Amino acid sequence: MRMTIVGCSGSFPGPESPSSCYLFEAEGFRMILDFGNGSLGALQRHIGLYDLDAICLSHLHADHCLDLCAYHVVRTYSPSGAKARIPVYAPADAPARMAAAYGMPMEPGMENAFDFRALAPGTRRIGPFEVTTALMNHPVETYGFRVSHGGATVAYSADTGETEELVRLARDADILLCEASFLDRPDLPPDLHLTGRHAAEYAKRASVSTLILTHLVPWYDPELILRDAFGGGFEGPMELARAGAVYDLGDSRGPGGG
Repeated sequence: MRMTIVGCSGSFPGPESPSSCYLFEAEGFRMILDFGNGSLGALQRHIGLYDLDAICLSHLHADHCLDLCAYHVVRTYSPSGAKARIPVYAPADAPARMAAAYGMPMEPGMENAFDFRALAPGTRRIGPFEVTTALMNHPVETYGFRVSHGGATVAYSADTGETEELVRLARDADILLCEASFLDRPDLPPDLHLTGRHAAEYAKRASVSTLILTHLVPWYDPELILRDAFGGGFEGPMELARAGAVYDLGDSRGPGGG
């Protein structure tokens, strides 16, 4: 399994990265987790424009889903003709919300390009991947993901405040992609986001192998987020997410950043 960080900027695109988007590849199948604003452009550095087989949206905030609008144009109006529909796994109101974001009528909405499938907690197969989803602690319906293939597992927190579900979702994962949106300060708003320290604490409790801090908001110095994480007690490898980084997992190779 190969994972590529296409975008890891939190809340809005930054100068070095678009918003959230993570590419998973195995057995010729290509799937992304999240499609935040700016990520479609960067995605084309890694795969062809029409090469996606499945899309997963953790939730419907713009920095996690908005480039689905642009990708609708890609698959609908290609000079070579409309492309086959691909599945989009997302919260149940995604068809209406994405049609509204694009400014199109609800009927047919984006259904000519995408086969929307409502997420719920549980485990399913998406191509060659075993994908487990769990509800996170965020103001809107939000799912964390656990993606497994070939003996390797990546857990993704999506956006979340503190929640025990993240420990269960990430248990023994090779990589935990954990949001770290806030600096570790007093009086942070509850049930919204995590700090670097929180992320490290979850990584320790879940016994993950490697922690990657993501959803890095451009108005904070990421080195301060990393500094906070060193106070969380996690003793494994820990790093800041970087757009363009590639990790090959499975077949006894373990995580390997590229």
